[in-house]
Amino acid sequence: MASVTRWTCQPFDDLSPRTLYALLALRTEVFVIEQNCVFQDMDGLDLHAQHLLGWAEDGRLAACARLLPAGVKAPEVVIGRVITAPWARGAGQGHALMREALAQCERLWPGQPITLHAQARLEAYYRQHGFTPVGQPYIEDGIPHIEMSNRPL
Repeated sequence: MASVTRWTCQPFDDLSPRTLYALLALRTEVFVIEQNCVFQDMDGLDLHAQHLLGWAEDGRLAACARLLPAGVKAPEVVIGRVITAPWARGAGQGHALMREALAQCERLWPGQPITLHAQARLEAYYRQHGFTPVGQPYIEDGIPHIEMSNRPL
């Protein structure tokens, strides 16, 4: 297992072709292949996002998340497409990713509430990062999800 040695956070237009390829390849590996879920990953929201990328020392993309400003997908800031590469799991990289995502959201959009649409099986994980459920679980792309917020109403 390799750990993240460098974090970058950049808008879509600043992603190099190789970085974009690594990002989309990791999302396909986890969301489509590993989770056996056919869905429209490229939904147009990437164009409006800040892309948080965690790079291992060997240059591989170890973790990523998509950060959307308020008003793009929801009234609040949204953290989505949260992934730790299979080869990077088990060493706390997912928690490091969420800490960095929250820090970047605060840097980019200070004081704004944050929401995410978590796979329901990960509710306890997101609770560790200050999120609480909002509403009832629902099915998205055949997978149980729950909306969570770091500032519930």
